[in-house]
Amino acid sequence: MAHDNDIRPFRLDTPEDAIADLHRRIAATRWPTRELVTDRSQGVQLATVQELARYWTTDYDWRAFETKLNALPQYTTDIDGVTIHFIHVRSQHEDALPLIMTHGWPGSVVELLGVVGPLTDPTAHGGTPEDAFHLVLPSLPGYGFSGEPTELGWDSGRMAQAWAKLMDRLGYPRYVAQGGDVGASVTDALGRQGPEGLLGIHVNLLSGAIGLKDQLPAKSAQERAAYDALDLFTKDGFGYFLEQSTRPQTIGYSLLDSPVGLAAWMLDHDTDSYYKMSRAFVDGEPAGDLTRDTILDNITLYWLTGTGTSAARWYWEFGRFLAAAQAAGQAPPPVAVPVGFTTFPGEIWAAPRSWVEMVYSNVSYFNEADSGGHFAAWEVPELFAAEMRAVFQPLRNA
Repeated sequence: MAHDNDIRPFRLDTPEDAIADLHRRIAATRWPTRELVTDRSQGVQLATVQELARYWTTDYDWRAFETKLNALPQYTTDIDGVTIHFIHVRSQHEDALPLIMTHGWPGSVVELLGVVGPLTDPTAHGGTPEDAFHLVLPSLPGYGFSGEPTELGWDSGRMAQAWAKLMDRLGYPRYVAQGGDVGASVTDALGRQGPEGLLGIHVNLLSGAIGLKDQLPAKSAQERAAYDALDLFTKDGFGYFLEQSTRPQTIGYSLLDSPVGLAAWMLDHDTDSYYKMSRAFVDGEPAGDLTRDTILDNITLYWLTGTGTSAARWYWEFGRFLAAAQAAGQAPPPVAVPVGFTTFPGEIWAAPRSWVEMVYSNVSYFNEADSGGHFAAWEVPELFAAEMRAVFQPLRNA
């Protein structure tokens, strides 16, 4: 008899007719005319999406990704009525530090797979046994292979509470947490909740900057550049955010009906990432691990799980949480554990240290990386793993 706290093995086995249906729908795409500009200012460019569609149906192999994913230990468990899928890779080094990492949108566990080896087996990647982590990679509720919430209230705070329960269920009395994008918001909430056993957090997107935009310093050249980037995002790069935070159900009909529509919507996230992904298809020039195949691994995962709508609903929850917090005029509780932050140069807004210290009063680690963008763990996994070793090293014996 199954119990709510059971941990069940998970294996991906996609029906062949689901892949055939995907190919049929791509072939039946009704294409718009070409954009009237030479950049992405009108949206995802036709040449990019047509080359993506061609590769998707002629060269891409979902079964190869399926084999790759099934080679990792995967599980599901039920938390607060939602089935949570997660990858759980224990290091061969028993003194490894448990780390839960959270992906974002339009990402999934796909964006984190490149760091599994460097983090769990550091001796094979230029590190030492003392650098090892036991790694937990959950799929956010409503994303990928996790179940879809059937009630309101699954915002970042509730997801953070679920992660604390998951780490407790896995038998980890001490652990650290990391996140980017939506994952940064969840990890931030986890730090502010301060569950027993959480030693510290690391984020690589300063999500709190949106609510503090008018208070952020913009005096130095670095601050001004970050402010201009944030301002541009909220005026010109905000389309997906606005739609998903106000009408996720409306866009969801298209995301579940057209694989090409889903792909275009997922590519149209931020300028740096878009051009890197576009070059991967049009020019055959990947940006690190952002290759044609891994990009399509991620998009196909959304398509086959039918999670375009449910994933978008997090933004609706976030929008209402943010509006309520601003109306209340109350500052959130402080993060009670050390906070690490890495600024990657291609991030939507590359936050300077002054901004990070406005959001977090206890910054224990700050670094400006030489490369990488919004999907840093995906794009530059070895560099990202090095950041995890550096930020959490002082906490290993805490």
